[in-house]
Amino acid sequence: MDELIRDLKRLIVDALKLEDLSPDEIATDEPLFGDSGLGLDSIDALELGVALRKAFGLRIETVSDEVKTHFFSVATLAAFIRSQRTASP
Repeated sequence: MDELIRDLKRLIVDALKLEDLSPDEIATDEPLFGDSGLGLDSIDALELGVALRKAFGLRIETVSDEVKTHFFSVATLAAFIRSQRTASP
């Protein structure tokens, strides 16, 4: 598992105070939101967005369908962060 994936899983557990879950229990490709997967909700999404902005300097202007696809799983978040890093001046 690469370092970014590991960091994201730790950030999710810490930022959302998921005390009964360890980062290793989060599957990289499982859905983060909804009834399947991790089961996060819209409040969790806001908190996660703030944590991601602080930790990785992400630019998330508005919530759109595109942003929602980036927040689907740890894997899609990692890809989004990598794309933002390469797009930054």
